[in-house]
Amino acid sequence: MSTSTLSTETARSWLAGRLPQDWFDGEPTITIDRDEILVVGALSDPKLADDASDADRAAARDGRARQFREDTRSRRMEIANELEHATGRKVAWGVELGDERKVFTSLAAPVMTRLRQTERQVLDTLVDAGVARSRSDALGWCVRLVGQHSHDWLDELRRALEQVEQVRTTGPDT
Repeated sequence: MSTSTLSTETARSWLAGRLPQDWFDGEPTITIDRDEILVVGALSDPKLADDASDADRAAARDGRARQFREDTRSRRMEIANELEHATGRKVAWGVELGDERKVFTSLAAPVMTRLRQTERQVLDTLVDAGVARSRSDALGWCVRLVGQHSHDWLDELRRALEQVEQVRTTGPDT
């Protein structure tokens, strides 16, 4: 595996051979960007009484996620070190329980941008209103909001980019 040619399928295949079979219910979700590989696997919900409250379910899920994190820490670190060495990307881990996703440690990469006054005013309004602590936090808030409301469009765009990458890899060597 090299940094420039790593695809989601290649990482998924490598991890399928490396991850213990009993860690997750099904295949983990692998998300890759220029800086990081995120591995998120589904865990089974803890068994509770049928009349358990939402707070009890949330507490049980939190406990299950924490237990998984502690029980698998050394093995996850070993696998992550191998994958980081092979790809040049950091590896982050997470779990899904029901409709909740918990990412243990994820890379926060700085991003530089130039904004015009009207764009800066949007960020400053979010800071002044207490929605964000700084322009940086406000920009992150805006990106998350766009991601939430443009999910289908962004998924379609990502699929198109994957097809472009597949065509690129089958082309003649340059």
